[in-house]
Amino acid sequence: MAMPKQRLYIDESGDHTVRAVTQSQWDKRYLCLLGCALDFDYCRDTFQAAFEALKRRHFANDLDEPVILHREDLVAKRGPFKVLHDPAINKSFCEDLLGFIADTKMTAYAVVIDKLAIQTRYYGPISSHPYHIGLLAMLERYCGSLSFSRKTGDVLAEARGGREDQLLKSAYMSIYTGGTSYRPGEFFQKTLTSREIKIKPKMQNIPALQLADLLAHPIKRRILEECGISPPATGFAKEMADVVEAKFNRRYANGQVKGYGKFAYFK
Repeated sequence: MAMPKQRLYIDESGDHTVRAVTQSQWDKRYLCLLGCALDFDYCRDTFQAAFEALKRRHFANDLDEPVILHREDLVAKRGPFKVLHDPAINKSFCEDLLGFIADTKMTAYAVVIDKLAIQTRYYGPISSHPYHIGLLAMLERYCGSLSFSRKTGDVLAEARGGREDQLLKSAYMSIYTGGTSYRPGEFFQKTLTSREIKIKPKMQNIPALQLADLLAHPIKRRILEECGISPPATGFAKEMADVVEAKFNRRYANGQVKGYGKFAYFK
């Protein structure tokens, strides 16, 4: 099997459950999958070292216990991020992170799922599991981009637990072998170098997976805002969404992002 030229790193904002979710709870009703695609050589030779340097500039970073950038911990300013309670340190870190994201050579993909709307729909080879539907939509667009640019790639997602990880592997395999309602299996097999999705925990200190974690919530807010569902994001969340805007996959002919870099399953 050929080595991948690109890797798609996936994390999510929200969860797949629909228990006790109401029509008006936009923050709980919608699941967002955010994918960051980076060329393999660039990620290995440049991105990873730059990401670790970013962390060392702002946080105590033990060689054997590296700091893991996790959005929830950063927002709460807990653990190694307690230093962000100092306004000067927080400002410096936020500016540095925005600059780092702006400089990163990546292609972004975002899929937002209305968990209440998908229960009565049919999605080809997979169940109506919100995460799996998001994976299907993202793989169609990721593999479309790979095919257009004549590249190959693979996929790495954040681990979510034993049963969920096994179900995700099964969903990926179904798409890879059986295709979707829009694309045959051969379409995915020509661009994806592995018939299995890679699943790794965030604690393994995978820089691009941490980046996807940081971006998933702001991008979810941006898409829901664009659809008139959530109030506009403000502050640093808005700044992060703004800087990612230029990174989205888009149609080559006219630069269209909707349906290519951003996709939504709503009612």
